[in-house]
Amino acid sequence: IGNSGDIKFKNITFSYPEAQAPALERVNFALKPGHFNVLFGPSGCGKSTILKLVAGLLEPTAGAAIVGGREVGAIGSHAKRLGLAFQNPTMLPWLSILDNVMIPLKIVEPFRQDYRRKRKGEFRERAEALLEQVGLAGFGNKRPWQLSGGMLQRASLCRALVHEPDILLLDEPFGALDQFTREELWDTMQDLWINRRPTVLLVTHDLRESAYLASRICVMSSRPGRIIEDQRVTFARPRTLESSYQPDFTSLVQSLRMSIAEARARLIQMDRRR
Repeated sequence: IGNSGDIKFKNITFSYPEAQAPALERVNFALKPGHFNVLFGPSGCGKSTILKLVAGLLEPTAGAAIVGGREVGAIGSHAKRLGLAFQNPTMLPWLSILDNVMIPLKIVEPFRQDYRRKRKGEFRERAEALLEQVGLAGFGNKRPWQLSGGMLQRASLCRALVHEPDILLLDEPFGALDQFTREELWDTMQDLWINRRPTVLLVTHDLRESAYLASRICVMSSRPGRIIEDQRVTFARPRTLESSYQPDFTSLVQSLRMSIAEARARLIQMDRRR
């Protein structure tokens, strides 16, 4: 895979203008190519800020973010190929699902230069194959308003992967769905990752989701965001809903929950001392 999917944060601090405290402070981690990484933590701890730094939408206030072997903000730093999926699938309502999925092929090099020539052939087949893989065969000609929330999120994952990104950034893509649909999509996401192996960075508030999908879980504290626990997840794949009720799985979830509770208790004590 090379270093195209490497993500390294070296002593990163980031402050939004006029904010009273940094969003992130002294964050360090190194993510290996092809691994499924999860950022877990309370609201406001800087998880989405980390995604924006990886995507090159923000630059660190201090420290260095190195993505695909290049420092964010440096010349040529956007040469890595990224895929993005969010809590809201953000499909363009005037396009079919198939055309929505093919949008990255229209705007991302090297596909962009071949789009007109291949959009009705190779690129269409590529998008249709992805839709079939996530259970949406035959839905390519539908409009977004004709699909359920879970179906739209499946299509959103296809759009994020159609251009074969080195790095896939997922910002709570299952957070707005009901529990049953969310668990179905865990399996969909796991299958897509196993078959393609991009470096994944998933932001979530769901402990079970973290343990189900991750190769590695980075737990964050709030005010300002720091990594307080870095947990490897070694359960065999493919993981199943049945395996998520096994003692080792529930033990990991409980251990993560305790880490967060202890971090919150420390913050409360620090606040009382001030």
